Amino acid sequence: MPKTCFILNPKAGPSRRLDMPALIARHFGALEPDYEIRPTEYAGHAVELARTAAAEGFRVVAAVGGDGTVNEVGRGLLGTAAALGIVPQGSGNGLARHLKVPLALPAALQQLAAPTFSRMDVGVINDHPFFCTAGLGFDAHVSQHFAQAGSRGLSTYLRVTLREYRHFQPVPVRVDLDGQITQTNCYVLAFANASQYGNNAYIAPLADLRDGLLDVCLIDALPVGRAIKVSLGMALGNLPQSKAAEYFRVPRGRVTAKAPIGFHVDGDYLGHATEFTIELLPLALAVAV
Repeated sequence: MPKTCFILNPKAGPSRRLDMPALIARHFGALEPDYEIRPTEYAGHAVELARTAAAEGFRVVAAVGGDGTVNEVGRGLLGTAAALGIVPQGSGNGLARHLKVPLALPAALQQLAAPTFSRMDVGVINDHPFFCTAGLGFDAHVSQHFAQAGSRGLSTYLRVTLREYRHFQPVPVRVDLDGQITQTNCYVLAFANASQYGNNAYIAPLADLRDGLLDVCLIDALPVGRAIKVSLGMALGNLPQSKAAEYFRVPRGRVTAKAPIGFHVDGDYLGHATEFTIELLPLALAVAV
């Protein structure tokens, strides 16, 4: 069994209500692996803890939390020999769902005790790594307001989405996708390494973590009729077939916006910018699932 370090976000999802160290000891320690638990204390701490654990020789460094915690731990492991593990405790769990990690704690821990090792691609937007999705426009706008909502969970996310849908205005952009240039409006421009945002909302159901390409989803406008088609397409996993969005598959891209536009990585809003450089790092991260 691999030597494992758990990076625990005590504020993530169910972790806030559970004695996670005791539960990990009950379900994982009974299997007699060599492990440690290290809780995070502030934003960005998981990056430091993961990097330290890798330097100390842990074979697996597991993120116990949501997609934000997974992103931090993954960033800390880039360029190291350690593999990313996931114990999903967030509200969306996008990468965990794509990798078929069990959402139930006992099953996730049992699988992590005897994992299968592989490698996955990593996306980068303006020097910020992402493992699931990055995006410009409405999804980033919702992420910004979701972070300010005071509560988490799917119901809060849907409430914020419906409220902000009435106010958001798309920004004109020039999109260069590996030499294919488009002048368009950016309601949503999503760069997907994995298939979904989380909660089985499939923005790019054909995305493959190991194909060396990003699946790019472009929506230039979202009137009510198209919004319904997009919502159904994401829920059913057939958005490309719905023709409500355009898709491209490329290793890199550049975006220039007429005005500052918000962007996110793995669901976390990072700010506004007018210039974006996006690229894929093939098989840059080891994973243990």
